[in-house]
Amino acid sequence: MIERFGPDEWERLKTVRLRALRDTPDAFGSSYERESRFTPETWTERLTGSWWRVAVREGRDVGLVCVRIEEGRAHLLAMWVAPEARNRGVGSRLVDAAVERARQAGVEEVELWCADHNAAARALYTGKGFTPSGRTMGLPSNPDIPESHYLLSLLFRAARRDDLPAIVAMLADDPLGARREGDPGDPRYLAAFERIDADPYDELIVAERDGKVIGTMQLSYLAGLSRLGAERCQIEAVRVAASARGQGLGRRMIRWGIDRARARGCVMVQLTSDKSRADAHRFYDSLGFTASHEGYKLALS
Repeated sequence: MIERFGPDEWERLKTVRLRALRDTPDAFGSSYERESRFTPETWTERLTGSWWRVAVREGRDVGLVCVRIEEGRAHLLAMWVAPEARNRGVGSRLVDAAVERARQAGVEEVELWCADHNAAARALYTGKGFTPSGRTMGLPSNPDIPESHYLLSLLFRAARRDDLPAIVAMLADDPLGARREGDPGDPRYLAAFERIDADPYDELIVAERDGKVIGTMQLSYLAGLSRLGAERCQIEAVRVAASARGQGLGRRMIRWGIDRARARGCVMVQLTSDKSRADAHRFYDSLGFTASHEGYKLALS
């Protein structure tokens, strides 16, 4: 069970937090020695200044998590599960509670730092959809221990099968798409989706807000011998629903894709845009893309 702390339960928070710091000192940016000297006022300020939850099992406090909202982003902090409660789903429920808190706060991204040696924690976070951003540093409490930065987008996610009608509708919602798209129920769309979904080098992404799909793009990771065998990311089929245009969603989507490619180690992000799409060309120019090549296509049907 995940419980909230009462407004006066600073001593309970102190007990759980200090146990966590003693149990896994190399997992946190702070230390037992530092926090054991905190005054009651400091613990009370901590309790009231951030969102804290405690996991309870068989009447005992066995887990902890904190969320702090700053600058439009949620920071997941102080995550810990007691040894006797590990591998029982406690960590999963704590992360779910933290992410739900972020959703309720209206933020679009959750971030955290995780020590690289903590394989169990990294598996938990990546299983929940967190991905490395590429940023690294030494653990503040022990700079010899490397840790990595992870992000979870609450706006962008991998597409699911039931997103297909919305995706196809966006692909068809312009003069070019109207001529080449068909019935969203056509089995060829599903076959293509299943192929993309099964390929680790392809990602079909959607933007979702308030349960509604409002944007899409495809990221393909291309291997090649040039540039010393470096991988590059190809962005295709970028669309924003008519109801969400003019709100900066397309810009956020492309920047998210660029960050994802950078974290993966790609040396380049590339895309093509039909010559008739003058507005799109200005958009990509403003994001730093350069029209460095002439693109050629040959229709086979």
